Amino acid sequence: MVIDGKIIRSNNIPIDKFKNTNKNDVVKKDTDGKSFNDILNSKIGNNQEIKISKHAEIRMNERNIKLTDELKDKINKSIDKADGKGVKDSLVLVDDKAFIVNIKNRTVVTAFSSNELKESVFTNIDGAVIN
Repeated sequence: MVIDGKIIRSNNIPIDKFKNTNKNDVVKKDTDGKSFNDILNSKIGNNQEIKISKHAEIRMNERNIKLTDELKDKINKSIDKADGKGVKDSLVLVDDKAFIVNIKNRTVVTAFSSNELKESVFTNIDGAVIN
């Protein structure tokens, strides 16, 4: 870049070296059409373990909800989907169970079994993921 007749340098490389750079010279990775957010979430999201709040733990015990590896995986995938859409607090429906999840903290706040789902009203959520 030239300002007042002087070439401005970045990291000791003359800026004018880049003025004729062809955009095709830039190396691109194949992303299979995924957005940056999807790729980022897949890299960091799957490595993060979901947390269970004390309240959710009590409700799961009362309602005989077992947190199997398969169920954890489904909840994790649902969290990733909700996070990709910008959801903050989500209702996650998995099989015959429902979970209220804080997406940012990846924390299950409470849990419901199929018995409690009928005629229930879910508040303080801004999204839902049905698995």
